[in-house]
Amino acid sequence: MSGNKTIKTALVSVYHKDGLDELLAKLHAEGVKFLSTGGTQEFIESLGFPCEKVEHLTGYPSILGGRVKTLHPKVFGGILSRRHLAEDVAQMQQYDIPAIDLVIVDLYPFETTVAEGATPSDIIEKIDIGGISLIRAAAKNFTDVVIVPSKAEYADLLAILQQSGAQTSLEERRRFATKAFGVSSHYDTAIGAWFQEQTK
Repeated sequence: MSGNKTIKTALVSVYHKDGLDELLAKLHAEGVKFLSTGGTQEFIESLGFPCEKVEHLTGYPSILGGRVKTLHPKVFGGILSRRHLAEDVAQMQQYDIPAIDLVIVDLYPFETTVAEGATPSDIIEKIDIGGISLIRAAAKNFTDVVIVPSKAEYADLLAILQQSGAQTSLEERRRFATKAFGVSSHYDTAIGAWFQEQTK
């Protein structure tokens, strides 16, 4: 359950792609397989790295104008599965769910959209659902999974990769999870504050 874990498969789905290329290059050099969606998948492939579409994994396209892309048992099962439990491992095999060891995700820019004076309907569309769910799932399962919840953590993961290859310690994964729950908490607080303003 604890100790060092090897990153073999990474789910990458980000809104902001600046600064991602160096991290992806190092992960690719370490033999890490990429899963992604939409623009992020195109970005990864533009760098010359192979990338499997999440839609290929799940058997479902991105639907509802992009509102539903990653919300599927084959994605969340791969993140939340407890590698030390025989029952979880058996179910992953039964339902053909691949393990996901690293999640790199950021959130729609809700606060920026509010600050720019966008319409309420545009602001609502910047409430991230899939991203925040991925962050919480990966952080919850930090004993097995690395979560990078914003571009502010790219450098931290890159430093680990440069020092240890695609290996992370339990303490490193716990540290990323702590940051991830901080990102989640801040994001939901900002959304809650905006909704309160709308009811005044």
